Amino acid sequence: MPEDQAGNSARRRAPFGARLRAAMDARGPLCVGIDPHPGLLAAWGLNDDAAGLEHFSLTVLEAVGERAAALKPQVALFERHGSAGIAVLEKLLAACAESDVLTIADAKRGDIGSTMAAYADAWLREGSPLAADSVTLSPYLGYESLRPALDLAAATGRGVFVLGLTSNPEGASVQHVGGDRSVAARIVDAVAAENAGELPLGSTGLVVGATVGTALADLGIDLEAANAPILAPGLGAQGATGRDLQSTFGGAYRNVLATSSREILQAGPDKASLQAAAERTLEGLPRA
Repeated sequence: MPEDQAGNSARRRAPFGARLRAAMDARGPLCVGIDPHPGLLAAWGLNDDAAGLEHFSLTVLEAVGERAAALKPQVALFERHGSAGIAVLEKLLAACAESDVLTIADAKRGDIGSTMAAYADAWLREGSPLAADSVTLSPYLGYESLRPALDLAAATGRGVFVLGLTSNPEGASVQHVGGDRSVAARIVDAVAAENAGELPLGSTGLVVGATVGTALADLGIDLEAANAPILAPGLGAQGATGRDLQSTFGGAYRNVLATSSREILQAGPDKASLQAAAERTLEGLPRA
């Protein structure tokens, strides 16, 4: 795409936070992960190759794209197939854009300087074959190391989701420390500053595990004040329920994008079964 056309397209696009808010209000707060694990491919009767990957991914889009506020392809499960897998991911992202389905590239990128700028260019630049509506980022080289991605996302009407408080046991050894103000709390503070004045919802989101329990309260973290979309993995197969999300996130629950992968994907390959699984999951998510 010529540079002037790319710039005009970026200017016409509403901020990611506004687009996500509209999708959540219209469809409900469900994000479906596209996680083509080898075991799931086998369960669907597909080969663990690029052809199986493409059939799996596009079937999920066709089945649940109109029922989810966003789809979240797990980048590593495409990368494991090399260039052929990346080509499938490019095709999936383009198909989602064509179908007006928001995407979150779950890449968890994080680096410094020109390398971070290159990651931003790959996932957030207008015209990039890997451009998604948003991408997950790791801030553990310092929040400001993400600046190239934060600035490019703002310039192109895209978004990011910054790892804030994850539910894996090892996360606490980094995220919970920091004296009077934990590392996780400082990340949330930085995201809140990024989103200041952005309505109806900021475009700089947070990843907070659905199964973190009382950690938010224990660490004194106010997610509601962050004005951030909250990507909450852990619904379904990992044990969290809609009521758990309401209890964990409190006043910020309205901004929670609840993520389910295996619970829905294991219903495939039949599209009607996938649709029914997504609808059951949505029914279990209380509306804010």
